[in-house]
Amino acid sequence: MWTNMKYISDLKPVTTQPCPNAKVMTGAVRRGSRPARRNESSGFPRPQAKNAQSAEKNYERYLALARAEALRGDRIAAENYFQHAEHYFRSMAKNAN
Repeated sequence: MWTNMKYISDLKPVTTQPCPNAKVMTGAVRRGSRPARRNESSGFPRPQAKNAQSAEKNYERYLALARAEALRGDRIAAENYFQHAEHYFRSMAKNAN
C-alpha cells in the first residue's frame, strides 16, 4: 500500500518555468529611480488641439460616437464619449474668449 511513497529527502527540487501565457512586467520601477511627477512629461507625445477647428471636429466626432453607442444601448460607452465631447466643447468655449 505504501510502497510507491517517497521520502521528502528523495524528491528532486522542481524547477519553476515561466508560464507561456504569463504577462511580463515591463517598465518596472527600479530601486533608486524617482517616480514621475504629474507636471513632467511622460515621454509620450500628447495630441494637442492646435486651433478651434480641430476642437470642433473632435467635438462633432465624439458626439456622433456617443449617439451611436446610445442607439446600440451601451449607456456606459455613450457616457464616456459624451464626456470626451464635453471636453472639446469646453475647449471650444475657451478658444472663443
